[in-house]
Amino acid sequence: MSEDITDKQYKRNGFFLVREEILPEAIKKTIKVKEMLKRGEARTINEAVDAVDLSRSAYYKYKEYVFPFYEASRDKIVTISFLLEHRNGVLSQLLNIISQANGSVLTINQGIPLQGVANATVSFETAALNMDLEALIDELRMATGVRKLEILGQV
Repeated sequence: MSEDITDKQYKRNGFFLVREEILPEAIKKTIKVKEMLKRGEARTINEAVDAVDLSRSAYYKYKEYVFPFYEASRDKIVTISFLLEHRNGVLSQLLNIISQANGSVLTINQGIPLQGVANATVSFETAALNMDLEALIDELRMATGVRKLEILGQV
């Protein structure tokens, strides 16, 4: 039986972007333990796994395989799609936010506004970011005039 293209792609990179709400509890708790240890909210692995009610064996099973999106996105190119209100300066404001975070914008594509909104897609490099990508995305999402933000991908 021949492999389809999806099987080949999976074997090549093995990474997927998955929304948190569909993850099993053990994986969510493993992520929480790693965050607690990183932030100093727990001094030991035992303390952290006890705090989230996770077995040590489950933590050790998953710890090398799960990490926040922003960690996987370092030194990458991220592409974000926006639905923006058609008002002066909205796209410029987003580009300024990316620039202030030391993101290097590579491409900008904007559609013609229809019914008061326009689609825009921005790709930028994350290598020199001075903040977590997750925090940057939150800041972009909360910017005035942004109706919707969606991460299209990263390379």
